Amino acid sequence: MTLEGKMLIGREATSGSSQPISAVNPATGERLEPAYLGGTQAEVERACVLADEAFDHFRDTALDERAAFLETIASEIEAIGDALIERAMAETGLPQARLEGERGRTCGQLRLFASVVRAGEWLDVRIDPALPEREPMPRADLRQRHIPLGPVAVFGASNFPLAFSVAGGDTASALAAGCPVVVKGHSAHPGTSELVGRAIQRAVAKCGLPEGVFSLLFGSGSEIGQALVADPRIQAVGFTGSRRGGTALMATAQARPQPIPVYAEMSSINPVFLLPEALRSRGPQLAEGFVASLNMGAGQFCTNPGLVIAVAGAELDAFIEAAGAAVRQSAAQTMLTPGIHRAYQQGVERLAANPWVKEVARGPLGESAHPCQAGLFVTSAEDFLADPELQEEVFGATSLVIECADLAEMQRVAAGLEGQLTATLQLDDGDLEAAKGLLPTLERKAGRILANGWPTGVEVCHAMVHGGPFPATSDSRTTSVGSAAIQRFLRPVCYQALPQELLPEALRDGNPWAVSRLIDGKREA
Repeated sequence: MTLEGKMLIGREATSGSSQPISAVNPATGERLEPAYLGGTQAEVERACVLADEAFDHFRDTALDERAAFLETIASEIEAIGDALIERAMAETGLPQARLEGERGRTCGQLRLFASVVRAGEWLDVRIDPALPEREPMPRADLRQRHIPLGPVAVFGASNFPLAFSVAGGDTASALAAGCPVVVKGHSAHPGTSELVGRAIQRAVAKCGLPEGVFSLLFGSGSEIGQALVADPRIQAVGFTGSRRGGTALMATAQARPQPIPVYAEMSSINPVFLLPEALRSRGPQLAEGFVASLNMGAGQFCTNPGLVIAVAGAELDAFIEAAGAAVRQSAAQTMLTPGIHRAYQQGVERLAANPWVKEVARGPLGESAHPCQAGLFVTSAEDFLADPELQEEVFGATSLVIECADLAEMQRVAAGLEGQLTATLQLDDGDLEAAKGLLPTLERKAGRILANGWPTGVEVCHAMVHGGPFPATSDSRTTSVGSAAIQRFLRPVCYQALPQELLPEALRDGNPWAVSRLIDGKREA
């Protein structure tokens, strides 16, 4: 499949006119063809106009029709075959098995949302029939459903070129809700993005949908992204990336005459609490599991365990020694982009230069153009709490161990943490009381709490929460993974005393769509 180096606006493939983007093979430093000329305000305008024109038709599609569209996208992505994996490997340095798994996750979540759309529970239909005889005041007929917000801007992520990119979770959930999507492709993998974008483009055509249901833009710097968020037709934003990038988009969205929600996943260090009995009984195994999680994907996961918290003593000393030995034997993996590699090196240098932080171990340097040299550092709880910089995310395979004087100080560290995507408890039966003491604090701090596992790896399912208080995300009430992600792009509308002919089908008597409904406070059989 030949790449053309073009943006996809509706049904058209369009060359840009601004600064070109070239992917770089991070393993070799080689620039990859073709170059992608970036878009301008004119391309943003065209994509947003088409999305706005498509909205009313797309949001009114029947449930089966919209579900079939999502399934068609998945099939079209699979039909690209090896060419997609090969290009993604060249642009990211990720291994074949990882990318094949990510393709499976991408198509799996599209099909998950297809099943969610068909079930119709996301409509949240509520009907309170009229009570004309009620005293002292009669009640009008009231019926509620959720409708899509409108066109959504989605920003592709650097670390998941498929699952959090052009057809990733934000796109899948927005389309499932009935929102047209304009994607700003990530500059690190434009070829992968073009291949997936063309698959969505083909699915739009095959399903007979308006062309504006999907567009794909490219652009270096922040100009295109800011213009997209500022466009009055865009009604919500999905973003995965840095805190700096996410907060900049949030500021633009709030400065509009009509502010809009930005669902940004940004920064998390995912604390792991090693409780005393677990540390005493299985410290070496915990060290092994921790370093394996730390090194997964060169640490380039938003749920990477960047912080380990435990009570100081011989057991923690043994854990640190074992983890340090494992880090020294951790082969350096290629990082995703030159920019990520540069930021990682700066983050590690910042830790190493901190006078209150001690270096435990560094892994081999590696021979690729952009290697991730694993690292392990240690500091005291007192110094950690006194220095806000120690909570800054180091995006890669480096972690910081916090030595606490006792469980009370561990509790103070937990209370002093910023918002997180995850918090992990390593505990045995003898740690249950300590865990109970930590749990209320962790509920306030994190979107997902784990016991005796490791945070890397996010299951795409109905119960998953991939979110958390700021700065983990911009809105702790939502999730970007799992079927509940559809709720981000919906809002409720109530219809009072409308004739049956004017009501949406899901609200009409007889339940023509056969969806779950709450009738006068009781679930309809």
